[in-house]
Amino acid sequence: MKAKWYLFIMVMALSLLLPACGSDSEAGSSGDSGDSGGETYTVATDNNFVPFEFMNEETGEMEGFDIDLIKAIADEAGFNIEIESMKFDGVVAGMQSGRYDIGIAGMTITEERKETIDFSDPYYDAGLMLAVSADNDEIQSEDDLAGKKVGTRSGTTSETYIRENHPDAELITFPGIVEAYMDLESGRLDAVMYDVPNVQYYVANDSEGLKTAGDILQGEQYGIAFPKDSELVSDVNEALQTLIDNGTYDDIYEEWFGERKYGTESSE
Repeated sequence: MKAKWYLFIMVMALSLLLPACGSDSEAGSSGDSGDSGGETYTVATDNNFVPFEFMNEETGEMEGFDIDLIKAIADEAGFNIEIESMKFDGVVAGMQSGRYDIGIAGMTITEERKETIDFSDPYYDAGLMLAVSADNDEIQSEDDLAGKKVGTRSGTTSETYIRENHPDAELITFPGIVEAYMDLESGRLDAVMYDVPNVQYYVANDSEGLKTAGDILQGEQYGIAFPKDSELVSDVNEALQTLIDNGTYDDIYEEWFGERKYGTESSE
């Protein structure tokens, strides 16, 4: 009888411990925000858009301006996030299907995209820019693209821009922008057109003999994406504005771009 009673006590004790163990093991995977006690939402992001989001090969974690910003927004708004990285096309499709709760991937706010997904208030001012070989004197601006091989990343606003404004150029698209830069460096392309911060970052840090050409094209703004009619939009907008007002946004911006956008005092 004593043995049966002892067994019953052990089973009950284990049943009480298991839920607590389970919740510990599920909290905060690689690249996720800490446990704020709120809901947990899945964030879809690009897997290679330097300096906004990219994989740190040494740590195996996603880093970048967007990653730091969405973590700060989650902390401010009081919810948790789980980050999943993928190709850019997958982020857009994931928002349209409602598979993911939030998308942050240097995504330009366009009227076409707003028909199927929602956006936060703009959080970054961008545009498009050309990159060419350092010894290329033929391409001074977009006016010189006729008959040239121009590369960009598929599914982006730069692809749309080239198709609509330069039908006489030979457009070549790539699943990732790094492949386009590599083809430019090897001479298989005459130019690459892509988002300004990425072009400038690559030319300054990772390129072998490239330079920018011409002016910034088509002023754009990035927004955080959501499935249509998401209730998270207002919470994220409120948190984003708070981070701008208290200097946290400028702290993050300065870390990745070397200057403060709004000139606010440091939040520290």
